[in-house]
Amino acid sequence: MKFRCERDLLADALATAGRAATGRTGTLPVLSGLRLELVGDKLTVTGTDLELTIQLEIEVGGERDGGVVLPARLAADIVRSLSAGKVEVSVDGDDVSIAGGRSQFAVRPLSLDDYPRLAAPASSAVTLPSGEVGEALRQVVRAASTDEARPILTGVLLTAEAEGLRMVATDSYRLAVRDLPGASVLGADQKVLVPGRALSELQRLVGHASELTLRLGERDATFEVGNTRLTTRLIEGEFPNYRQLIPASYPNKLTVARESLMEAIRRVKILARDATPIRLQMSADSLRLTAITQDVGNAVEELDAVLEGTELTVAFNPDYFAAGVEAVGGDEVTLETLDALKPAVLRGVGRPEYLYLLMPVRVP
Repeated sequence: MKFRCERDLLADALATAGRAATGRTGTLPVLSGLRLELVGDKLTVTGTDLELTIQLEIEVGGERDGGVVLPARLAADIVRSLSAGKVEVSVDGDDVSIAGGRSQFAVRPLSLDDYPRLAAPASSAVTLPSGEVGEALRQVVRAASTDEARPILTGVLLTAEAEGLRMVATDSYRLAVRDLPGASVLGADQKVLVPGRALSELQRLVGHASELTLRLGERDATFEVGNTRLTTRLIEGEFPNYRQLIPASYPNKLTVARESLMEAIRRVKILARDATPIRLQMSADSLRLTAITQDVGNAVEELDAVLEGTELTVAFNPDYFAAGVEAVGGDEVTLETLDALKPAVLRGVGRPEYLYLLMPVRVP
């Protein structure tokens, strides 16, 4: 195998596919590598850990067809370090030569025969606007758990609703729900659970194309964006009944400028050490944010706000609260509450398609 390629194009391809290569080499060491396959002027770069696969195709100057598996991190670091311009990659005997400018590296490849052959994706496909999907992922994936001890909560639920597609994620402390009206991806009453890690990677990709293609298999989902294909195994199991967590109505509703609230949270968080909760004291025409850390100090900030309902004080984890305010979008945000200990809901004014439910923190 031998080809030439612009350094930046090859570096981006190696970095993108490399995010799916595993750093855990105990079971199958070859999975720490990237498979490069050259046919004509098309180079296919694949990374996988058998749960998540990222594969992309780029145009290169091909001279000799073939395939090789390179150590993912090492290859990416080498190509990134080269001077700008053309990079030449060639398989010479037992080594792979990577050269650019006046630099040359020789790398020992991994076994091509041991690299797993991947199944073809499902044939039926649905096309979605990538911009809208990307925004939904930005809002929802943040609420998925990263605790592998609770695998169900590391997934994002995709479920069919009467109006279209719904995405749901929760880590048991917060819940994010986003509707995509008109997106008919699933059949009636169908639902699938997609790993949050895979959707985080998809979120990186969707900004580079106008459309996204989804192919759903029995046990996996494939997303195609431009020249990149991301395939992930679906999570098996029953997602929690999230609907019962969302009250039908709230007696208290606070409305406040979103940007001002975000800036106030950033400042008050400086004194919210070690996840010290931020207290929100809500009154008819103002919102006071307070953080108190013993033996360190305290911070207080007051904002103009409008409260419909009863005055009360509620406290939240500062990081979870800030993430919710950032996610809802819009110029104004509403905080709907029942009391100081029941789940509260953040929404963007005029944006009914998204809600962020947050559990309060009990404070003295």
